Amino acid sequence: MNAIRFSLPALLRDDRGTMTIETAFIVPILVIMAFGGFEVSYMVARQSELRTAAAEAVAMALSTEGGSSFDIGTVEDILETSTGLADENVTITQKFRCDDADEYVDTKGECDVDAVVSGFLIIEMDETYSPKWTQFGIGQPVDFNVERTVQIS
Repeated sequence: MNAIRFSLPALLRDDRGTMTIETAFIVPILVIMAFGGFEVSYMVARQSELRTAAAEAVAMALSTEGGSSFDIGTVEDILETSTGLADENVTITQKFRCDDADEYVDTKGECDVDAVVSGFLIIEMDETYSPKWTQFGIGQPVDFNVERTVQIS
């Protein structure tokens, strides 16, 4: 009992293992924060990439005179290649608006004969990304949805 009483103050003064114990508590937290930061930065970069691709598609549509030589299939292929998205994740549809109506119609023929018809392209891209933390039951997959509407006539 005397040996314990004499060694206890010596143990309390000994701080050689303090840094090891503190590091053992802090390092896992820092590693988790780092991986979370990488995941979040990937998601922000991917969203920016999709928005940039949509802006380039809009620029391609506007560069044609009245949208007359705009080939929807070719632009969809370009978007799929540049973003790495599958065919079902990229859609470009042509719609029309009669006079100042709020709703789009699918064909010019749905408008009155004397109506002013405006042509539009609706560019849509979507993707679902599952961050690593969803494998541990934290959070849920993130949906990226980018939609741009451009008037071509």
